[in-house]
Amino acid sequence: MIKLFQKKPKILSPRVVVRPYLSWRYRLIFVVITCSLLSLLSWGMYEAGSRSATATKEETIPENSDPAYTPGVCTQTKKQKLCSQLGDLTQQLHISNTANKNLASQVKTLANENDHLKEKLVFFQHLMSGNTKSGLSIYHFSLQETQTPGKYRYTLTPVQGGERPNDFNGNLKFQVKLMQKEQSKTVPLTNQSSSHNFPVKFKFFHRLEENFKVPPGTRIESLQVQIYENGDNKAMLTQTIQPTL
Repeated sequence: MIKLFQKKPKILSPRVVVRPYLSWRYRLIFVVITCSLLSLLSWGMYEAGSRSATATKEETIPENSDPAYTPGVCTQTKKQKLCSQLGDLTQQLHISNTANKNLASQVKTLANENDHLKEKLVFFQHLMSGNTKSGLSIYHFSLQETQTPGKYRYTLTPVQGGERPNDFNGNLKFQVKLMQKEQSKTVPLTNQSSSHNFPVKFKFFHRLEENFKVPPGTRIESLQVQIYENGDNKAMLTQTIQPTL
């Protein structure tokens, strides 16, 4: 009985796991597939990073790199916000250029007016100084070509000196000597009434400023003025000048 209840001795041994054997061919195929997957994954990450960098660079490149701003092309290739900013800057640039041109034109006009005022000031100083010759004389006479081809501007300022001079009543006559087609000609100028006489009436001075045009290819050599008193056929004064640039 005692033997029946006695435990039988047990032998403990480690567990044995049976795995299937893989040949070197299958292992090589597995390694190749794994490397291919890793390569594809790396290439995909590289492409994604390149596209992201390109998009960021396009956003930061200034729109001024384009030769000309075209709203339609801009909205197709750039962001709407950047296109709006570029449009505003272009409009401000046009406004600034227009303002600069207008300012330059105004400065030129003011400079011309300043020159005329200086000329008048010198004239009045000369007139008030008492240095004016007694009787009739020509203080200023000039002929200048304008910016318009074939158009000339001439100015004449006759003065009358003396303590108490009487009013001068007379006429002016102008003769233009020109060269046209290798031929020298003398042509009289006419006033608005198509008359050769320019009537004048003044006590101390008179200023005349007029324009005239000549045909293309004509060269002005000189301009002569003659001053006549009413009732006298003989010129009191005669003066000739050449054109200046």
